[in-house]
Amino acid sequence: MATVEEKTTPICCSLQNKNKTAASATSPNVPQQKQQLPFISAVDSRLDPPPKSASSKELKDRKETISFDIGITVMAKAQTCHPLDPLSAAEISVAVATVRAAGATPEVRDGIRFIEVGLVEPEKQVVALADAYFFPPFQPSLLPRIKGGPVIPSKLPPRKARLVVYNKKSNETSIWIVELTEVHATTRGGHHRGKVITSTVVPDVQPPMDAVEYAECEAVVKDFPPFREAMKKRGIEDMDLVMVDPWCAGYHSEGDAPSRRLAKPLFFCRTESDCPMENGYARPVEGIHVLVDMQNMVVLEFEDRKLVPLPQADPLRNYTSGETRGGVDRSDVKPLQIIQPDGPSFRVNGNFIQWQKWNFRIGFTPREGLVIYSVAYIDGSRGRRPVAHRLSFVEMVVPYGDPNDPHYRKNAFDAGEDGLGKNAHSLKKGCDCLGYIKYFDAHFTNFYGGVETIENCVCMHEEDHGMLWKHQDWRTGLAEVRRSRRLTVSFICTVANYEYGFYWHFYQDGKIEAEVKLTGILSLGALQQGETRKYGTTIAPGLYAPVHQHFFVARMDMAVDCKPGEAFNQVVEVNVKVEEPGKNNVHNNAFYAEEKLLKSELEAMRDCDPLSARHWIVSYYSFIFIPKKGKKNHQRLIIFPI
Repeated sequence: MATVEEKTTPICCSLQNKNKTAASATSPNVPQQKQQLPFISAVDSRLDPPPKSASSKELKDRKETISFDIGITVMAKAQTCHPLDPLSAAEISVAVATVRAAGATPEVRDGIRFIEVGLVEPEKQVVALADAYFFPPFQPSLLPRIKGGPVIPSKLPPRKARLVVYNKKSNETSIWIVELTEVHATTRGGHHRGKVITSTVVPDVQPPMDAVEYAECEAVVKDFPPFREAMKKRGIEDMDLVMVDPWCAGYHSEGDAPSRRLAKPLFFCRTESDCPMENGYARPVEGIHVLVDMQNMVVLEFEDRKLVPLPQADPLRNYTSGETRGGVDRSDVKPLQIIQPDGPSFRVNGNFIQWQKWNFRIGFTPREGLVIYSVAYIDGSRGRRPVAHRLSFVEMVVPYGDPNDPHYRKNAFDAGEDGLGKNAHSLKKGCDCLGYIKYFDAHFTNFYGGVETIENCVCMHEEDHGMLWKHQDWRTGLAEVRRSRRLTVSFICTVANYEYGFYWHFYQDGKIEAEVKLTGILSLGALQQGETRKYGTTIAPGLYAPVHQHFFVARMDMAVDCKPGEAFNQVVEVNVKVEEPGKNNVHNNAFYAEEKLLKSELEAMRDCDPLSARHWIVSYYSFIFIPKKGKKNHQRLIIFPI
């Protein structure tokens, strides 16, 4: 059984009162603060100038610091949220209230629906400043050395939220940027407002659909009289058994243009209304075409094109335990216990993680789900070596290869059309992790602007990963072996019939591995008696799985050995080549690895090629200028890859 910490750490920080001050210089905790902040700081008002009308008290507050006799200066007003922390529930509420209040009329405000609210990620220099002087483990080396000592502003720039808003009445999609200053966002005695920075209407697009819309679409279709008649033809009169899965219409003609918010649902039918865990996807209802206007929730088109018999009910197709469906579960598996009596090897400070020379931050967005920030490796005498600024999966596409109706139009973009983060599981309901587990919560807005929390959304734990290295000396018979331990950070989401598990693994040998596990239920089709399909696999009588693929798009903002703001990374493609017979290959056995620098994104549009063991290297390069002899003021550029 998984071991859970008594208190889970939310993945989002909470807003706190800005007026809280740090301990005074006479506090007994001061010596401890000296150890935590081993640097000298100076407040430069040029970076954060006060308004001309600022009062003397405001000027004093802006430069309020606590100085110790050894010259260490500590900010009196601590930052409550790291710039990369996901938005807290309070911040989401403030952002939503700000946008709603900006509505010109009550009618406009009544039509506003909130698709997603996420953090506007700050510039990398702001992140470096926060990591250097505002948040432990305090890494001043992240910023360049300045003559006279480091210059530190009294506070970090205010956090901002990006909101995707859909107006149900006008069918408009807009992007809002809201500043979340602590003065505005205070939850006690304040006016609960942020500050609108920008508001832009984006024409000819439709934002992701929401679970509320899915439920409304299902109800509208099931109440549509022609649809109920079509169900009766197939022997279905209990509409509680019918499942309506809205799918985006796609873009097959101008009739599907995004000027309208359209859905073309797929239909399935359960056999028992008192079995909530029955696999309804095992009984697809085909031959019915429905087009739904999701803005006004009306059926625009309906056609009963073809009567296809429902696949026969089979309790063994269900995914409940064996005893409940006339089967038998395995009973010969002995218990396997994963215990860590001394606790885990990782350390957690908010969203900052340290483990086996690795350190990084955990983030979460409604669209992508899990995001890994500021990945670095502590490499002995070389110190902290940056690896990546940001790692995530930003999109996935699932094209189906069956040209038959309705499968030809199944081409799902599960991140963009639904949101991987918004569909994440609460692992309280069942966790696939073992051992000592650290959970993180996530906060989202619902369709109407309320804040919802997914508890235990992200799981972090250590795993034994078999053998890391082994060697046995045949002369002495002596052997050495090292076990492999890895740190895994993961989340799981459900999009209609499929489950996706996203895993980021960190290894002791300096390797990072991204893994996606697919599970859940196939999106199936029905067959006539004796029929087979070239574009799918028959899996049961009258039932087949259309051929399809899953493509996952990773976003990797690499920063190998780069300082914040530097762009000194290059991508090199490596292919194995066979040497042509000749003087360099007299024995006809020569092959080698050939490297090719990819100079642009267009050039880097490459296919995988396992026959040449194709892979890519992201490396740091530096510029060294060497003056040519005999020519003054003329320089030659030499690039040294490291």
